[in-house]
Formats: sequence, structure tokens, C-alpha cells
Amino acid sequence: MTRFALTIEYDGRPFMGWQHQDHGPSVQQSIEDALHAITGEDALVHAAGRTDAGVHALAMRAHTEIAKDIAPFRLMEALNARIRPDPVAINACEIVPDDWHARFSCLARHYEYRIVQRRAPLTFEKGLAWRIANELDADAMHEAAQRLVGRHDFTTFRSVHCQADSPLRTLDRLDVVRTGDRISVYASARSFLHHQVRSMVGCLSLVGQGKWTPDDMTSALEARDRAALGLNAPSDGLYFVRADYP
Repeated sequence: MTRFALTIEYDGRPFMGWQHQDHGPSVQQSIEDALHAITGEDALVHAAGRTDAGVHALAMRAHTEIAKDIAPFRLMEALNARIRPDPVAINACEIVPDDWHARFSCLARHYEYRIVQRRAPLTFEKGLAWRIANELDADAMHEAAQRLVGRHDFTTFRSVHCQADSPLRTLDRLDVVRTGDRISVYASARSFLHHQVRSMVGCLSLVGQGKWTPDDMTSALEARDRAALGLNAPSDGLYFVRADYP
């Protein structure tokens, strides 16, 4: 058996998320179906993160093991040919040691959330960004974001369906950057809770609109109660950017 690491880009709009779902298509299933068509094997694909329905990826890392003798470049080309027309692309493929694991070997995960501030509806970017019509104060959002950096109990920003053993997480980065009418929120941590990034961005949007202050963000964090959450941002603007490994 040979273990291959994959770097994957995908548009999350047609999928119910990364992981297998009984009620709709998944990115994982799309790749595994392609692998079966190429090798005849029922190979599993393990990813660095399990993105939700509608969430996108620029460079998701994953791995799989197959018995077929095939070069990484040939495997990448064959996968891209078989995956079509699903909006999934394998941008890199390499052989890795047997103990390399896309999830458990990962040291950090990085996300970007994209907001477009404008009154008109989105056309080309519909489903690829969150449109907010109200004026946003990016500086206030960034100030509030810093209240969440560090090791905290993120229960308030955790989905009620989260299966993690503990709500404690160390958030290494949460930066808000404006470029014209676009605002990007960059989040980095070793691991995130279910809906954590979307929940943090939703509350930051309230700060940007003047409905919350940075102190309200601190209060929400300290409440350690999902009922204290102000808003959960939609999946449209969330992108898995990259994963770091030793």
C-alpha cells in the first residue's frame, strides 16, 4: 500500500460538506468515487478538516492509501479527469510516509472569511461571499477580534451539535482586514470547534455595524453559553485556506 497526500481545491456550493452524508453529495464521496473508478479499490480519503455544507477550500490537505502501482502525477491527472464535472480539483499529489496523517499530523489550520459590503446583490460571487449592506467598521471589528485570541472556553461560539470533547481551544490569530468594499477575517488555530469561525465572524459583523461593542464580544465569550451568541455567519464566505505540517 502507498500513502498519497492530496492538496484539494473545491467550491462547496453543491455539497453537503466534506464528509459522507446520507442526504446529499459530499466532497469526500466525489474523490472516493473517482479513486474507485481508477483503481477498483474502496480507498478512504481523510482530510485535515471537515468543512460544512457550502464551505469552500483553497488548499485542503488529505491522504489516501491505494495498492495500485501509480505515480503521483498520474494519479492526480486521473483524479481530475474522473471528478469532473464536480467543482473539485486536485492541485498536488505526493507520496508520504505511512505515519503521515492529514488530520492528526496537522499543526495548524487557517481559514479566511470573505465579506462584501454593498447594497446591491451579489452576482458572480453569490454563494462565495457574505454580502452585508450596512456600513462596517473594520477597525472596531479587529479590536473585538483580539478579545478572542488566546486559549479560552469557546462554548458560546460552538455549535450545539459539536462533537469535540472539550470547548477549550487556543486561537492563534483572528485578524480583520479591509480592502475597498471587501473585508476578510483570517483565523488560525491548531483546531477549531464546529461552527467556531462562522460564529465568531457573525458576532464581529454585529460589532462592525455598531450593534455590539468589543466589550459585548468579551461578555459573550465569558458567558460560555451558546444562548449568548449574537449571530452565526452563513457558510458562503468561509474558505479553508491551508494546513501546516512538520
